[in-house]
Amino acid sequence: MLEIIVPASSANVGPGFDSAGIALTRYLTIKVKKAEEWKFIHETPLVPEVNHYKNHYIYKIATKVAEWNSCTLPPCHVTMHTEIPLARGLGSSASAIVASIELVNQLCGLNLTEEEKLDFAVKIEGHPDNVAAALLGGFVISVKMGEETKYKKLPKLDMDLVVYIPSFELKTDESRKVLPKQFKMKDAATASAISNLMVSSLLTGDYKLAGKMMESDLFHETYRAKLIPNYYEIRSHARELGAYGTVISGAGPTMISFVPQGEGEKIAEKMRTIFPDYDIEKLEIDEEGLRVKTYED
Repeated sequence: MLEIIVPASSANVGPGFDSAGIALTRYLTIKVKKAEEWKFIHETPLVPEVNHYKNHYIYKIATKVAEWNSCTLPPCHVTMHTEIPLARGLGSSASAIVASIELVNQLCGLNLTEEEKLDFAVKIEGHPDNVAAALLGGFVISVKMGEETKYKKLPKLDMDLVVYIPSFELKTDESRKVLPKQFKMKDAATASAISNLMVSSLLTGDYKLAGKMMESDLFHETYRAKLIPNYYEIRSHARELGAYGTVISGAGPTMISFVPQGEGEKIAEKMRTIFPDYDIEKLEIDEEGLRVKTYED
C-alpha cells in the first residue's frame, strides 16, 4: 500500500503572473495497491468517474512519465479522494501531475530528485507556478528559462488565507483568451516592479504593502475581473474586514484573501453572510508539499 498526498495550490498571487505559487491546506490523496489489472476508484464527488482506466488523467500522465524513464508500471488499484474542485483556480491539474510523477517514482524505484520531479511536472504543465508549490509546499517563486526551471521557496509567512470558491467553473484557456498578447515596455516594467515590491514586502514582513501590491497587478487581474462575478465586491468587503489583499486564485474563478494570522476564521464567517452562495473557508499555506506514506499490505 502506498499513499500519495499533494496539496492544492494558488498561482500568480496578483502580480506574480505565471511565477508565484502557494500550496494550500486542501489535498488530493491517492491510495495505491498493486493488483492484477488497473482500476481507479473515486471517493469524491468533485471528480467525475471515467469509463476506462486508460482515459484517467493520472494514468495518462503516469504512463508518459514512465515512458520518459524507460520503465513499465505494474497494474494497480488506485483509490482517489480530493478536496480540490476542478476548474476553480486551485491547481487541480497540478496536484494530479505531481501525484502521477510520484506514482511512477515509487512504483519504478526511480529515486527522482525534487529538481527532476519539477522538470517533469513543468514539461507536462507548461509553466512552473502551480506544480512547484504543489511539489515543494510553501510560497514558491519560479521561472522557466528554456528547458530549465529555477525556483526559490520563501520563508514561512505569518498570515491566514480565506478562499472564496464559487459553484461555477472557469477553464484556464478561456481565462487566458482575455489577456493582451503584448505590453508596452513601460507598462511591463511597471508591472514587473509591482511584483518585485510585493515579494520584497513579504520577505520583510510588511504585509500591508504586500497586499497593496497584490491588488495593483497590471498583468492579468484587470482583464479577468469581468469574468468573475463579485470580483470588486469581494475585494472591497475583505479589505474592510482587515485583509491585506485579495486576488484571483490562478486563472479563477476562486478568489483568495491574505489576512492577519489568527483572523482567518472570523473574516471567513463574516464573508459567508455577505456571499452565501460561495464556499468560503479559512486555509493556511501548506509548507510540506508532496508527501508519501507506505504501509504493509
